[in-house]
Amino acid sequence: MSGVDRYRELLDRPHARAFVAWSLLGRLPLGMTALALLFLLRGEGYSYGAAGIGVAGYTVAVGIGAPIAGRRVDRVGPARVLGARAVLYAVFAAAIVALALLGAFNAAFRFSPWGVAMRAAAEDDEAAALMGIRLSRVVTGAWFIAGVLAAVGAIFLVTFPTPGVDRTSGLVALSAFPAAILGGLDSVAGAVVGGLIIGVVVVMSSGYQDEISFLGRGLGQVAPYIVMVLVLLWRPAGLFGTKELTRV
Repeated sequence: MSGVDRYRELLDRPHARAFVAWSLLGRLPLGMTALALLFLLRGEGYSYGAAGIGVAGYTVAVGIGAPIAGRRVDRVGPARVLGARAVLYAVFAAAIVALALLGAFNAAFRFSPWGVAMRAAAEDDEAAALMGIRLSRVVTGAWFIAGVLAAVGAIFLVTFPTPGVDRTSGLVALSAFPAAILGGLDSVAGAVVGGLIIGVVVVMSSGYQDEISFLGRGLGQVAPYIVMVLVLLWRPAGLFGTKELTRV
């Protein structure tokens, strides 16, 4: 029996043809990944030789990792292996790290002595100093945590599949300002909600730029500030900010 006859016998088994057809259809995105990576590297200014090396490295990595993942699936099942591989992607890892950092910071901000001291200093620095809180330590700790969070954000900003750092990366920091103001400066949950709202506004306004071109070009860059002003006119302290009480 020749090799062709063996393949024909295999395909004649029940459900074999449908299995092969759906397998080929499911692997089409994998075949497009190498081509997309080639165009991505070319778009970044690399030569075809350098882009080919990058595609070759990706192919070798997939060729090495796929058999290992297949063996693990046979041993422990697909749920554990595929779940772990999904978590390894930068997008999911960034979301998990962000949630963990926000939870830890929120707990420390509300329940730790350092968090209480920071809130007291933010409310009234003179009264906090009179109560024995060392403002220099509070300020140093705040800047230290800000630097750590900025470093973590920069790591995920330059990690695949994000495009990395370019001349427009500074706009990310400018978008963080209306996000924080929108949610409320004294609310961790407000910062998260504000960031989500600003992100959706930027993506939608940039994606529908052609349909709303009568409003002017580059609307996605100013849309966060428009939303921020509109919300502040309604709630001056932000969506989740604490309202300031004034006694007469």
